[in-house]
Amino acid sequence: MIRFIDEHRDQFGVEAICRVLSATECGFITSRGYRAAKARPASARALRDEVLLPELQRIHAENYSVYGVRKMHHSMHQEGWDVGHDQVARLMRAAGLKGVRRGRKPVTTYPTHVPDARPDLVERRFTADRPYRLWVADMTYVRILAGFCYVAFITDVCTRKIVGWAVSSTLHTDGLPLLALEHALLTSGAVRSKSGLIHHSDRGAQYVSLTYSDALITAGVTASVGSVGDSYDNALAETVNGLLKAELIHSQRIWESIQAVEIATMGWVHWWNTERLHEALGYRTPAEVEASHTHTTTTTPATV
Repeated sequence: MIRFIDEHRDQFGVEAICRVLSATECGFITSRGYRAAKARPASARALRDEVLLPELQRIHAENYSVYGVRKMHHSMHQEGWDVGHDQVARLMRAAGLKGVRRGRKPVTTYPTHVPDARPDLVERRFTADRPYRLWVADMTYVRILAGFCYVAFITDVCTRKIVGWAVSSTLHTDGLPLLALEHALLTSGAVRSKSGLIHHSDRGAQYVSLTYSDALITAGVTASVGSVGDSYDNALAETVNGLLKAELIHSQRIWESIQAVEIATMGWVHWWNTERLHEALGYRTPAEVEASHTHTTTTTPATV
C-alpha cells in the first residue's frame, strides 16, 4: 500500500487516494498512517536489501543475465556475502531478475550412408577421472540476416571446459568440425599427448568423414560414436549447444552476421571456461577443476 501511494501521490494526492480506497483506522491505510510509516526509520532488513540489491544486479548482469536462484546464491557467497537461498530468491523477485531456461535444440546432424564400424566407447557414461581423457563433439546453428551460420564445440567431460570451437557458414567437414578439432588439439598440446584420449560424437557425416577420421588417427585420439538418431548418446555435447542458445544466442532474434556470432561466442566461451559456475562441477568453473588436477601422463585407457 505504501508503494502504491508513493507511485501515485504526485498525480492524485495522498488524501484523495486514501479516501477512494475507503480508508479507515482498521482497514486501508489512512493519510495519517501513511505519513507515520514514511517517517519511521528503515528496518535493518530494508537497509541490508538496499546494499544487496545492487550487488545482486551486478553479478547477474556480469554472467550474461542467465543465473537462476541457485547459482546466484553460490555467486553471492563467493563474493563474500552471507545470504540465504530464500533471501536471494526474494531479492531476485523484487529486482525482476530471472534465470534462463533452455529450449529445444535444432537438428544439424545429417547421417552418413557409409558403413561405420567404430564402437560406442562411452555408452552414455559421460564421466572421466581427469582432464583430457574424454572429449565430446557436436554442432548447432544460429539464424543470421543472410540465412544461417553454424557453431561446433568440443568439450572436455571431466572439466566441462570447451577445448575447441569454430564458427562457419557451412556444415562441411573442412569448414566447421575439423576447425574445432584443430583448435582443440592445438590448445591441449603436451597434456593430451599421452592421455589415452577418446573423442565421442554422433554418426553425422561430418564426424565419420575420412578427413576427420584421419585427423583423429594422426593425433593419436581414439574415435567413439553413438547410435544413429539418438541424442542421448551424445547428451553432454547437446547440453553445451542448448546452453549456448539459452545463454547467448536467444538474446537476439536474428544475429547480424557470422562475424557478430563469432565474436559473441568467443566471449561466451571464455566466460564459460573461466567464470561460469557449473552445477555438475559443484558450482566451480572449468578452470578451477582443471587446476585442481595434477596432469600426470599415463597410457591407460580413459575411464568413461
